[in-house]
Amino acid sequence: MSNIIYLKLVSVPGKSRLRHPRFLQSTHPTFEKIEPPTAQDFAPTLIFRTHKTVEKIQATTTEVSSTEQETPTPLHDEEKMLVNYVPIYVMLQLDIISSDNVLQDKAGLERQLMQLKEASVDGIMVDVWWGLVESKGSKQYDWSAYKSLFQLVQQCGLKSQVVMSFHQCGGNIGDTVNIPLPQWVLDVGKTDPDIFYTNRAGNRNTEYLTLGVDNLPLFEGRTAVEIYSDFMKSFRENMEDYLQAEHFTDIEVGLGPAGELRYPSYPENQGWVFPGIGEFQCYDKYLKADFKEEAMKEGNPEWELPDNAGEYNDKPGSTEFFGSAEYSTAKGKFFLTWYSNNLLKHGDQILDEANKAFLGWSVKLAAKVSGIHWWYKDDSHAAELSAGFYNMNNRDGYRPIARMLSRHYAILNFTCLEMRDSEQPENAKCGPQELVRQALSGGWTENIEVAGENALPRYDRTAYNQILLNCRPNGVSKDVPPNLKLTAFTYLRLSDELLQRKNFNLFKTFVRKLHADQNYCPDVRKYGKVVPLERSKPEVQIEDLLKASETIQLFPFDKETDMSLGGPLADYWGGLVEKIASILSKTRLWGKKGDS
Repeated sequence: MSNIIYLKLVSVPGKSRLRHPRFLQSTHPTFEKIEPPTAQDFAPTLIFRTHKTVEKIQATTTEVSSTEQETPTPLHDEEKMLVNYVPIYVMLQLDIISSDNVLQDKAGLERQLMQLKEASVDGIMVDVWWGLVESKGSKQYDWSAYKSLFQLVQQCGLKSQVVMSFHQCGGNIGDTVNIPLPQWVLDVGKTDPDIFYTNRAGNRNTEYLTLGVDNLPLFEGRTAVEIYSDFMKSFRENMEDYLQAEHFTDIEVGLGPAGELRYPSYPENQGWVFPGIGEFQCYDKYLKADFKEEAMKEGNPEWELPDNAGEYNDKPGSTEFFGSAEYSTAKGKFFLTWYSNNLLKHGDQILDEANKAFLGWSVKLAAKVSGIHWWYKDDSHAAELSAGFYNMNNRDGYRPIARMLSRHYAILNFTCLEMRDSEQPENAKCGPQELVRQALSGGWTENIEVAGENALPRYDRTAYNQILLNCRPNGVSKDVPPNLKLTAFTYLRLSDELLQRKNFNLFKTFVRKLHADQNYCPDVRKYGKVVPLERSKPEVQIEDLLKASETIQLFPFDKETDMSLGGPLADYWGGLVEKIASILSKTRLWGKKGDS
């Protein structure tokens, strides 16, 4: 008991802030040291343990390392603009760890990481592939390649966002390599193919396990959720040194295909092409049985899963379910509610396990939600519905997700921040700008942190300006934090094309603008909140989650960013400077040849 210090909570800055300590600004709770409490007065006491790993949690206590309490760093006058600072992380290549679980081209990667560091990038994001780490057998983990990677990243002075990637790499937009699920899991699928998501035609998608097996012990006695939980606990146990050093800023928990909380409704490897509406993915025997059970409870045992919602590349109007508005009937609403609720429950359960795994560490949990912007302006929202987002003109499909994430103090990471409506084909009724505004507004309304990514590689001013607008929708603010600001932005992705001189020079300017024209700041506490992860709040009933589906007035976004990289004229001058630099470079080269 000598390693336990008992502290009594004396005062707090405000009732709402106590629930969300990461939103504290300049005032903090006050504690005083007390004698060990009795059982009677134990409830209001916070226990701070000095050992590293927190294993046991009491419902009435919060356990964190005494060395990891948040101490905000005071800002000098010249640093006041840091309240606008948005850190940027760059995704590493998908195959940075080889198929045999070895860190590839360490010297080449180090050169690239140092280039990122010189560009004032804050850190990197990397997929931690389940299919590589646990490939040799159940509970047989090999973290050696990732330890080597994180050591290198740390030596280069960068932080890391890590993704617990429980999905296959391959079959999605931008996938250039193939990393399947562990073979011992795929072997289960040979005798029971219903462990995978299935469309109406019976095609299996081996990218991610169906949520229908979340709680079924089909994998050598473990359930899917137990597998994910054990994997995250093993990561924590093997990466404690990096956790202790606060090297990891976020743990993004993979919750579906491409690591996103959604169904695999638009798989390229099954023939989908943009802007197809996709297909519902709930025809494995486990989800079919679950639907029948819920329909019987509802008093409609005759209801079946939809058989008229079309195929991957259909348009909404060519299907009966979407074109004839069957989605708005009692049967249609019941199905869509069941389909989307299952996704919420799936994410909630796995994030609860993640919360337990990383409890007490100064790291944030995050979940990624895909920006399905095509058919957003169609009344049916068909592509979103197929993916599990029950989003309609009179129903918010994203705020319930944000409310679920708030239970776990998790960040909502949304994609397609670089896209503009005008860049999309008119016949696809796309609305990326409206979609981003809706999703981010939902997160801020639910008082959670929000982050973002670009969906496709871009190297141009137009995309960068759109990202900057979405990162600070109302611009920069002096002295006080801006009303709206993303917690972080993650750029997709590190490549030779990004590092080409012209592209990289513009990228460096983009980084500078994300940082609000401030120098690189290594102290996260000067622009963000770093607090030990608290235990998830009590489970929220699905009915309470669905109250968040009521539409709200969205936050206002400016038309253009106040940190613009410029437009066509800037492109012209940039191109001219690039040509002059190229000529001078060639002149110097010829001069050296002449001297020799």
